[in-house]
Amino acid sequence: MKLRSLLVTAIGVSAAATARAQQANTCPPGAVVLGVPNADRVTQDACQMAVDVFQYIAPQLGLSLAGGNATLGQGGALGGLGHFTVELRGNAIAGDLPQVQNFPQPSTNGRQVHQLPTKKQFVGLPTVDAAVGVFKGLPLGLTNVGGIDVLVSASYVPTVSGSSVDVKPNSSLQLGYGVRVGLLQESILVPGVAVSYLRRDLPTTTVTGTSSGMSVSIQDAKVNTNAWRLTASKSLILFSLAAGIGRDSYDQSALARGSVQTSPIGSQQSQQIKLSQTMTRTNYFLDASLNMLLAKIVGEIGQVSGGSVSTYNSFSGGAADKSRLYGSLGVRVGF
Repeated sequence: MKLRSLLVTAIGVSAAATARAQQANTCPPGAVVLGVPNADRVTQDACQMAVDVFQYIAPQLGLSLAGGNATLGQGGALGGLGHFTVELRGNAIAGDLPQVQNFPQPSTNGRQVHQLPTKKQFVGLPTVDAAVGVFKGLPLGLTNVGGIDVLVSASYVPTVSGSSVDVKPNSSLQLGYGVRVGLLQESILVPGVAVSYLRRDLPTTTVTGTSSGMSVSIQDAKVNTNAWRLTASKSLILFSLAAGIGRDSYDQSALARGSVQTSPIGSQQSQQIKLSQTMTRTNYFLDASLNMLLAKIVGEIGQVSGGSVSTYNSFSGGAADKSRLYGSLGVRVGF
């Protein structure tokens, strides 16, 4: 009997904890009192749109940060002390941005299922990446193994003010860091092969969108990315090729709120909903470099897929977790 009581209690506590977790990530349904919907009921539909906007754009922001190769066109380690590279790159993905100004008028009697409009648009962020060789590795035949590079990254997020959407980061500059371990050092006959890890984060950002009769607010949005890569490269005198595969993990959080303009009451705001989601995706990419005298011009194309993100409303641009193509273009100098 005691064991049974303990099991019942444990199940009850677990169910209560699950319910609280779900409640924390859900817009409260509110109630209708004497035929009049309360504030939670009036704003639930707008609140749900705000929640879904964050869930939809967060994976796209994660990909914009993570990109493909840790260093464009580079497969193996640099070769130890005295070797370094610095590059300026732009990552761009084939994205779908919610068009808040064209969202349907929200219901004031609980949430409804909508198809929210989006617009196909390239979404990208400029970054500066650097790699510094710290250990050449151990000699093995025609190559070296175990070389180590330190990776540093800086991402820039601009402030954007538009007629319907504003993006305001707390800081426009965010640093990232990582490491690369060479499995094979590139030589005349041997390709460069390495494993790398790089963390890039989005500065804490606030996004607001407005349309006639409603607005959505996403505050303290944070996107942290961790990118693991296995890469290989080979220089062909005038040209270089590199390819890789990896796993990206996105850790994303925000505070979402919706508001509606009702008559004759006026503006009403929903509660602020604390959101968080994680996502793991597979990343493939191919780089091609033009080797010039003092620099390399590098182009990259890749694709991510996998992971799961669910939204209550649908979007005209497809699911939040659909596969996406991306590209990068950069200039790299080094020694």
